[in-house]
Amino acid sequence: MTGLVDQPEKGNGRIVISVDAMGGDRGPAAVVAGLEKFAAKQPGVYFIVHGDETVLNKLAGRRKALAGRYEIRHAPKVVTMDAKPSHVMRNGAGTSMWSAVESVRNNEATVAVSCGNTGALMALSMIRLRKLEGVNRPAIACLWPSRNPSGFNVMLDVGADIKADAEDLLQYALMGTSYARNGMDLARPRVGLLNVGTEEHKGRAELKLAHDLIADAAEAGNFDYVGFVEGSDLPSNRVDVIVTDGFTGNVALKTGEGTAKLVGDFLKEAFAATPLSRIAALLALTSLRRLQKRIDPRRVNGGVFLGLNGTVVKSHGSADATGVAAAITLASQLARSGFQERLAARVASAAGPRQDAARDADSNSGAE
Repeated sequence: MTGLVDQPEKGNGRIVISVDAMGGDRGPAAVVAGLEKFAAKQPGVYFIVHGDETVLNKLAGRRKALAGRYEIRHAPKVVTMDAKPSHVMRNGAGTSMWSAVESVRNNEATVAVSCGNTGALMALSMIRLRKLEGVNRPAIACLWPSRNPSGFNVMLDVGADIKADAEDLLQYALMGTSYARNGMDLARPRVGLLNVGTEEHKGRAELKLAHDLIADAAEAGNFDYVGFVEGSDLPSNRVDVIVTDGFTGNVALKTGEGTAKLVGDFLKEAFAATPLSRIAALLALTSLRRLQKRIDPRRVNGGVFLGLNGTVVKSHGSADATGVAAAITLASQLARSGFQERLAARVASAAGPRQDAARDADSNSGAE
């Protein structure tokens, strides 16, 4: 174990982030490089790094920006990208992923970050952290590049659960507004419900019911409900939070990432086609770099698990140092804002009136 100069503890005013260093396609080298990339720009954040201590000591010991700011927790086993969540739930103890989540459960760290298997990470997080009281289905929220001044919209769920009934969609709206308020500094977020059209008569029965529930909750929840939105609104400035089920959200997310890569590849091919186009590329180099940065999925790397007793950020499995640094930046922002406590308060305040109404309905039914 490599100790910090001063062991950081949650609650002493310093931010501590728990990092699964062994998950992901690129291995611990990319994770440690991402830690250094972040640490060089952001002082005052400390890390508990989980994985093979022999490997991590060699990688982290050479990084000057990390000196005195990390502790290595030895975890000899790794959750592979093809591991089944059910198997990891039963046999995950001793893995770097389990250890990383455990540090949040034990209040040693505020946020856990992992590039590992999404299904396994969600399963472990639900087992070890448990769901917030009042939450039926946790969600994964992601940032979507948009025309808004912040540059992003929030979309959830993008893959935690393929199902969602009307009450779940309402909870997603409440959790999404809390994320937008604390992670993006939006005082009164605008919420839209993803559908096949904006007309109120369109969509499945649960969407129509969720439409009414979210509209009724808007004033008390301090957000504006814009109604149904379509796929073309995902990158628009019409909305700040897009609510959908995990199946639809995950398909949209992967489609968006693939389209961004396709556009980048097409531009490269077009500007390399002829000598004249290569000259044009040189003249437009600054603009092209700006565009590349705007559509680079690594900039918005990091889905946040919402609805648990602790914050977990899921980085892309293929993330390089830039992507890992972006995920840790997001984790740091949420930790600094006190996001977890505010999210729990938001869910509790919304669940209370609904539970009271349900009890009243039961009492009236029993009296008849």
